[in-house]
Amino acid sequence: MAGFFVTDARREGKPFLFAVALIAALGGFLFGYDTGVISGALVYIKGDLGASSFEQEAIVGALLIGAAFGALGAGYLADAISRRWTKVLSGSIYTLAAIVCAFCQSPDQLIAARFVLGLSVGTASFVSPMYLAELPPKRIRGGLVSFNQLMIVSGILAAYIVNFALKGIGADNWRWMLGLGAVPGLMLAVGMAVMPYSPRWLIERGREEEAKDVLRRTHEEQDVDEEVESIKKVASETGRLRDLIGPSVRPMLIVGLGLAIFQQIVGINTIIYYAPTILGFTGSSASSAIGQTVAIGVTNLVFTVVAILLLDRLGRRVFLIAGTVGLTVALAVLGAFFAFGTLQASASALALIALVVYIASFAVGLGPVFWLMISEIFPLEIRGPAMAVCTIANWTLNFLVSFTFLSLAADIGKAATFWLYAGIGVLAIIFFILRVPETKGRSLEGIQRDVTGSSRRRRRHQSELRSA
Repeated sequence: MAGFFVTDARREGKPFLFAVALIAALGGFLFGYDTGVISGALVYIKGDLGASSFEQEAIVGALLIGAAFGALGAGYLADAISRRWTKVLSGSIYTLAAIVCAFCQSPDQLIAARFVLGLSVGTASFVSPMYLAELPPKRIRGGLVSFNQLMIVSGILAAYIVNFALKGIGADNWRWMLGLGAVPGLMLAVGMAVMPYSPRWLIERGREEEAKDVLRRTHEEQDVDEEVESIKKVASETGRLRDLIGPSVRPMLIVGLGLAIFQQIVGINTIIYYAPTILGFTGSSASSAIGQTVAIGVTNLVFTVVAILLLDRLGRRVFLIAGTVGLTVALAVLGAFFAFGTLQASASALALIALVVYIASFAVGLGPVFWLMISEIFPLEIRGPAMAVCTIANWTLNFLVSFTFLSLAADIGKAATFWLYAGIGVLAIIFFILRVPETKGRSLEGIQRDVTGSSRRRRRHQSELRSA
C-alpha cells in the first residue's frame, strides 16, 4: 500500500507528498484505533468496573458526543490557527486523554475521559481530509485524501490485534488497550509540527510566496502559478455562515449531509463497536468473538486498499453505489440469519460471512467516499463551516445509532434491527444515484461549478414541466 503512494508521488515528481499523507492521516488512525479498541475493551470493562448495560453504551457514546463538539470547533480552529496547528493540538489532547483512560477507576471517570478523547477524535476527523485535499494536485487527490480512510481502517485493525493480543493478561488488560492509543497521538502531534501549512490557508492570509513554496514541493513548477490564481479567485469571495443554505451552496450541502447521514444510519458502527457482541449473539465465546473480529478488520483494510487504488481511475460514484448495494444485501442476510432458527443451526458461519461482506462493501464505498467528497465539493470560502456541519451530522448519527443498537435489538429483535438498516440502505442507493456527482479528475473549484450548475438545470427542468 505504501508502495502505491510512493509510485503515485514519483509519477508527480513529488515523493514529499507521501510523507505529508502519512503524517497527516495519523488523525485517521486515532479515529480508527479508538473506534476498534472499545469493542474488545468493553468485554473486560464490564467486569472490572462493574459497568451496567447503560454505562457501557455511555462509555461508547461519550466519545461520539465529544467528537461532535470537537468537529463543531474544528472549523473555527482550522481557519484561526491553521490546519497544521489544529492537528498538533488534536494529537496532544488525544495523547493525554488516552493515558487518563488507562487509569480510570469508575465508569463515570471513563465516560468523562472518553468525552475529552472524543474532542480530539472529532477535530482530527474533520481536519485530516481537509488538509490532505488542499495540498496535492487534482490528479492524485482522491488517492491521497482516501489515505486518511486507509489509516482509519488500519487503526481499527491495529485495535483488534491489540485486543486479541491482550485478552488473556488479566483484569487490567483493557487499561493497556486504551492507554496504547497515546503512542499514535504523540506521533501525530510531533509529526504535524514539522509539516507545511495548507497553501489555501496561506493565500487567505496574503502569504502568497509561502504558499508558492509549499506548492513547489507538491506540484510541478509549471502548475504552481495556475494553482495560486485559482485559489486566489475563490478566496477573494468572502463566505458567510448563512451562505450554507444559499441557492449556490445548498445543493452541495444536501449532497454532503446525505453522505454524512447515510454513512452512519446503515449501521456501520454497530458492526465496528459491537462486533464481538454480535458474534456473541451467534453463540461464540468472548475470546472466540474477539479473535473473529480480526478477520473483519483485515477485510476492512484489504478492501479499503482496493478502493484507494481505483478511486482516481474509475471514479467515486461506481464504488459508492456498488458498495452500498453490497452492504444492503449483507444486512438483509444478517437479518434472515437471526430470523430463522434453521439457518442458525445449519449455517452457523453465515453471520460472520455476512459481516465480512458488509465490511468489504462499506470499505470500497461509503467508507472512503464520504470523507473524500466532503473535502472536494464545497467552495473554499465556506469549506471549513460546511465540512464541520457534515462532520457534526456524521458524529451525531454515529452516536444515535451506536447508543441505541443494544436497546433496539432487545426491543424489536435482532432480525428486525438489521432489516431496518437494510431498508435505509435502499434509500441511500436511490439518493446516491439521483444526487451525488462524479468528482474524479476535477479541480476543487470546478466541482463547485458542476454541482451548482446541475442543481440549476434540475430546477429549470422542473419549472418547465410545471409550466407545460
